[in-house]
Amino acid sequence: MILHANCKINLGLDILRRREDGFHELETVMLPVRELYDTVEVERAEETTFEQSGLVVDCNAEDNLCMKALRLMQRLYGVGEVRIKLDKQVPFGAGLGGGSSDATAIILALNELFELGLSEEQLIEVAAMIGSDTAFFVRNTPQLCTGRGEKMEPINLPLQGYYIAIAKPEEGVSTKEAYAGVRPAVPQVRLAEALKRAIDEWQGVVKNDFEPHIFEAHPIIAELKQKMLEAGAVYASMSGSGSAVFGLFESVPQLDIETNIYLKIAKL
Repeated sequence: MILHANCKINLGLDILRRREDGFHELETVMLPVRELYDTVEVERAEETTFEQSGLVVDCNAEDNLCMKALRLMQRLYGVGEVRIKLDKQVPFGAGLGGGSSDATAIILALNELFELGLSEEQLIEVAAMIGSDTAFFVRNTPQLCTGRGEKMEPINLPLQGYYIAIAKPEEGVSTKEAYAGVRPAVPQVRLAEALKRAIDEWQGVVKNDFEPHIFEAHPIIAELKQKMLEAGAVYASMSGSGSAVFGLFESVPQLDIETNIYLKIAKL
């Protein structure tokens, strides 16, 4: 079985408060970007193996989220041995959720291969055990996400026909670094209300609370956002905890970006 594990972007990300369990309460809208994806192949086997190609992820196989998803499903539902192949094309350390998407693809594949018959609610519950944005990829449609990111509500966005440009510098941003500098606060205009405005009114209202301190520590990320706006983006932002930046355009953008910067242009 072959699945395309697409990435996501965050339209707005408000950190509301720190919770007693150590996590942060947030509000964000996650939007799938279907033209940028990893390819995940899963099939039954006599023994479990994991192979990876494409972008190199510097970690042991058992630490890869694909294997963590497999081990979780084996523990919860007793699924058997499988062969996993991952062709990595979504940049990591980018705030694009590539690893989370891969993990969810494994969960979905195992549910079908071993005929578990898990409901969407059960699949979301399992995916949420792996990470805060992993559950999003079960639905893989625009969602207003709250809690740690695992509570979801469908949201309609007028983005059909727009182009998206995603740029990522060589340097990444760890989740630990992103949360270390954040200052939680409830915004005057809540995200769901802000997104009801015309798209050309989003800039400065639909914001990402990680940006101020991440931009200070990594000026190249701030520069990429500015280049998106200068190229005519109707809205630009850092995605998640970074370091990827995206811009929304009404037509195919012409971007003057250095060759060492990852760049992907797709249609929504």
